[in-house]
Amino acid sequence: MNLPFFIAKRYLISKKSHNAINIISGISVAGICIGTMALIIVLSAFNGLSDLVQSLYNSFDADIEISIKQGKTFSPNSVEIQSLKKIKDIVYYTEIVEGNALLKFNDKQCIAAIKGVSKDFEKMNNFDSLVSEGEYNLNKNNIIIGKGISYILQTGPNDVFNPISIYAPKRGNISTFDAEGGLNELKAYPAGVFSINDEFDYKYVIMNINKARELLDYTMEVTSIELGLKEGSDKGKVQQQIISILGSKYVIKNRQQQNAMLYKTLKSEKLWTFIILVFILIIGTFNVIGSLTMLIIEKKKDITILNNMGADIQLIRKIFLMEGLLITIIGAAFGIILGTFVCWLQIKFSLVRFTEGYVVDAYPIKLELADFVVISAVVLFIGFFAAWYPVRVFTKRHLV
Repeated sequence: MNLPFFIAKRYLISKKSHNAINIISGISVAGICIGTMALIIVLSAFNGLSDLVQSLYNSFDADIEISIKQGKTFSPNSVEIQSLKKIKDIVYYTEIVEGNALLKFNDKQCIAAIKGVSKDFEKMNNFDSLVSEGEYNLNKNNIIIGKGISYILQTGPNDVFNPISIYAPKRGNISTFDAEGGLNELKAYPAGVFSINDEFDYKYVIMNINKARELLDYTMEVTSIELGLKEGSDKGKVQQQIISILGSKYVIKNRQQQNAMLYKTLKSEKLWTFIILVFILIIGTFNVIGSLTMLIIEKKKDITILNNMGADIQLIRKIFLMEGLLITIIGAAFGIILGTFVCWLQIKFSLVRFTEGYVVDAYPIKLELADFVVISAVVLFIGFFAAWYPVRVFTKRHLV
């Protein structure tokens, strides 16, 4: 058996002459345990929330979005655009027309973004699963409105006899003396209400692309094309393939690039949360310094005896350094086990629930192996330096 480990283990579990040392050692283990457990729980909860937010955006955003670099619209019938349909990893091809419009219902009105979609949109995004009221039906003059817009206009799928009036400006030169003549009007009925989050619910109205073109004064143009890729395909490789086909005339974005600010914010928030908790853990490891300091003072006779028997300063330091690492490892191990157990309870039994009206019923949790590796490495690193300082200082003092 390794001699420093054997002696350190004996020092850790044996009863000390001063009971305060046992208490401080216990507090040291508990402090590291609680700090590690907090890191596991908080980062796992953050992973769950991040996944939830990304899934909500993914339900609205496509795997690949193609738009024109200069101008607003382009023709989907060009040779290079049509050649995209030959790429085997592209499963869904959706033409999109977007523009702003005024919605009016009775005495209520609001500005919304009209998103005209072709038939692949529903299957590509599983959008029908997001319709909380009514059904996904874009036939004839039907539209799907966000929950926020439904709330503002005080209308929904039940108003089958009262249409929403949608106004959009005509394109081209319009006389300023004839304001009404400068607007296109469309009467539409809300077949369903979708619910994602406030950013989408208060902004978008989904309608058939032909009706959107009629309203926004387009013919065959599109403002973008959204592509859904085969599950398991190399999205980066497909994106590069599309870029090589279309060239620099178009802007091709994947999901992360479509919401670059969102992904950067999520990553930075997780990083700063981790840093704050690590600082709290560092404060907790001061107990390790106090515990080792008191233990070295109590064992100064043992240090002298070991030194006289031929043990050099390096061996003696290894003993007490091992003592500090044992405190850190035991605390970290219990913290990881307890943190994982609490996360499992939340995943299994949904102990912490949201109030009614949220997208999910309970607080989402996601355990990631990378978090466990990083947390374990950071805790051991902090524990090592918390043990190294008192061991180096006080063993040298007592040996001298």
